[in-house]
Amino acid sequence: MTDRPLNAPPVVSPGEWETARQQLLVKEKASTRAHDALAAERRRMPWMKVEKNYTFDSPQGKVSLLDLFEGRRQLVIYRAFFEPGVYGWPDHACRGCSMMADQVAHLSHLHARDTTFANVSRAPQPDIERLKARMGWTMPWYSTADGFDTDFGVDEWHGTNVFFRDGDNVYRTYFLNNRGDEALGSTWSYLDVTPLGRQENWEDSPEGYPQSEPYKWWNWHDSYGVEQGGKWSDVVDAAQKILT
Repeated sequence: MTDRPLNAPPVVSPGEWETARQQLLVKEKASTRAHDALAAERRRMPWMKVEKNYTFDSPQGKVSLLDLFEGRRQLVIYRAFFEPGVYGWPDHACRGCSMMADQVAHLSHLHARDTTFANVSRAPQPDIERLKARMGWTMPWYSTADGFDTDFGVDEWHGTNVFFRDGDNVYRTYFLNNRGDEALGSTWSYLDVTPLGRQENWEDSPEGYPQSEPYKWWNWHDSYGVEQGGKWSDVVDAAQKILT
């Protein structure tokens, strides 16, 4: 009796295993560079101005699309399938949308990059608040009922829209759905679909875009905005000297 699947790969020596890993690593690095190039192209996509005034329900009452930015420049909105008629209602949202909610990283890291994340659904706020409490989710989650989901390609299923705020003007900059959504959840995956990207100086971004050194802006999620001194910067500098 064995637990190995049928047609499993061969078992080899440590040296042979490392050779195979190095061969695959060449392709993996090429894939990473291709991903970076796509993100750079995405940052140069044209924007679409949002002309309609949308209203959402929040725990504090009625809010606008502009309010959903929470004062930041970038906004990522995931339309979660949670409403009457959805499998699991009223106890649960869609299983796939629930998996998405489970894997969303701590939002403080996005906030540090001037980016807000939120969910929207057609479910009323009392149901959303009850679901969040049950599942331990803390992201902002708004109710929509005035055509937002229909206008932005998520009227019958899930999807992620990205927006940019310039003063009181809002622009739609990107959209993902289907398997594109499956890759999201980490801080990096969300930043890579925003118009400003990760905002690190190795990225290929249009001239004038905000950028800073990689690693040095990182922080514990409860310590952004707290003066840390130069110690972490020294740690990063020392590590980079070793790696280079």
